[in-house]
Amino acid sequence: MEVAVKPSGNGGVCGGAAVLSFRRSLNPYPCHVAFQKLNMEPQIHGCRFSVFAAVKRSPKRLKYSAPRFTKEDGLLYVEVDPSGSDSWKLDPVVALLKEGAVGVIPTDTVYAIACDLKSHSAVERLRRIKSIEASKPLSILCRSFRDIDTYTTGFPQGNNQGLTNIFRAVKHCLPGPYTFILNASKELPRQCTRYGTTASKYVTRKTVGVRIPDDPVCQAILDKMDAPLIATSVKSQKENEWIMDPVIIADVYGQEGLDFIVDAGVRVADPSTVVDMTGGSPRVLRLGKGPKQPWMEEPDEDSGL
Repeated sequence: MEVAVKPSGNGGVCGGAAVLSFRRSLNPYPCHVAFQKLNMEPQIHGCRFSVFAAVKRSPKRLKYSAPRFTKEDGLLYVEVDPSGSDSWKLDPVVALLKEGAVGVIPTDTVYAIACDLKSHSAVERLRRIKSIEASKPLSILCRSFRDIDTYTTGFPQGNNQGLTNIFRAVKHCLPGPYTFILNASKELPRQCTRYGTTASKYVTRKTVGVRIPDDPVCQAILDKMDAPLIATSVKSQKENEWIMDPVIIADVYGQEGLDFIVDAGVRVADPSTVVDMTGGSPRVLRLGKGPKQPWMEEPDEDSGL
């Protein structure tokens, strides 16, 4: 991130503060707060360094029946290296997630709006921000196969095509760009398997999509969490297309109540391959970035995928 410093008439910095600008920003928000690593004093002459910046959010606020995450009004925007080499920048993001924040993180496919699986109010906010209908599923971003074993009933033992150990086959796909639909276990919080608000009837879902993304930034966030993340891909609300540039995501969703965005660069519109593991044989529901494996059945011709 470039830091532009506007000098005052006496050769110093105006009011002792730096004026920050975001790279690639299409509609920059007024700068609100800046954080620096180790609280070091900025170097003014010819400097370039990374910072955290919280940018002012629109006055438009969403109202919720359940207690929501609260913090100083602003959108935390964190720019990181896609390799995850500067993962120390993610510590404030992890702290916010644990407090019930909802924000955008990168994965090995597209950007995702995510929140803590165990935060009821955060899951409700995620649904409202994304305007997710009751029929639309959410996915779990897992830290490891242990999370999959905890929140689902696990992978089937075999199929009718002679594959006796599907789990061994799946281990060659994860971490990777696949979403596997599995039966949910009783450990999965109610708000993740049921839809609606506290004032309406719930519709039970017995299945859930699980992912282990092969992305160093996403994995760095998950490794610091106490539980998996609930997530949904970031799409344009009008065109129904994935948004690949985090700056555009800030412009589109920043006013809807997001708490943070992790910018790991522009991604390619290539979603995960979705495989239903709840039937007799693994069946591809959507062919995406992950190649179809020999033990997976082809998607239906009338699925449009």
